[in-house]
Amino acid sequence: MSEEYVGERSYSGALFAVVAVALIAALGGLVWCYALQNHLGATEQKIVAADQKNAELSQQLEATNARLRATSQTLGQSVGMTQKQIEIRTQSIIAQQKAANSRLEEEEAKNSKQIGAVSTDVASVKTDVGGVKTDVATTKSDLEETKTKLGRVVGDAGVMSGLIATNHDELEVLKHKGDRNYLEFTLQKGAKPTLLSTIKLQLKKADEKHSRYTLDVSADDRNIEKKDKGLDEPVQFYTGKDPVLYELVVNVIEKNKVSGYLSTPKNGGKASAQ
Repeated sequence: MSEEYVGERSYSGALFAVVAVALIAALGGLVWCYALQNHLGATEQKIVAADQKNAELSQQLEATNARLRATSQTLGQSVGMTQKQIEIRTQSIIAQQKAANSRLEEEEAKNSKQIGAVSTDVASVKTDVGGVKTDVATTKSDLEETKTKLGRVVGDAGVMSGLIATNHDELEVLKHKGDRNYLEFTLQKGAKPTLLSTIKLQLKKADEKHSRYTLDVSADDRNIEKKDKGLDEPVQFYTGKDPVLYELVVNVIEKNKVSGYLSTPKNGGKASAQ
């Protein structure tokens, strides 16, 4: 080969290399420009969105400021109304306090009068207590006299009776002695039998004029007629599994009605009336 030919090939190769580099550089520039353009477009979109967001925030800030101004005005009005209400309430409390003081003074004056009246009443009560003591002493004396009047007689069964009561007061004395059970009764002619303790009593006849009566006594599944008995007369009968003495006395005889009491021993059965 000639030097001339070699020189031409070298020149052609160098030129091709330069052209290739230039093409690559141009292509790279195009790619970079495209990427830069895309980046700029995205940035512009973000800037637009940011501007819109700022505009919205500005509108919201304005609305918030408007609400704050309205709230401040309302609060100021409320504070003004509250101040007026406080003044009115204060005046009302002062008036109520004055009225309460007046009532307190009136009550103190009234209580002073009442204390004076109570003192008078206490003195009167002391006098009454003295009278009560005297009455109690008299009652005790009467009770002793009543005990003395209570007598013993032989009943219709021929047994010496216990103490006989001729009225309610004397009967109360017997009850307090505690020796026997005493059950008071009132019998009406024509009525159903009256249950006393473990027996039944039924009035058959009452003669007020002659102070006599007749009644039936039901005990231990048998009937006993107590005929033509007198006022305050002990009417006696035995009853029970181990027979014990029961005794009844009529203190009051009226038309078709008698009243009195039944005397039973302490162990003579359940002391109940019906």
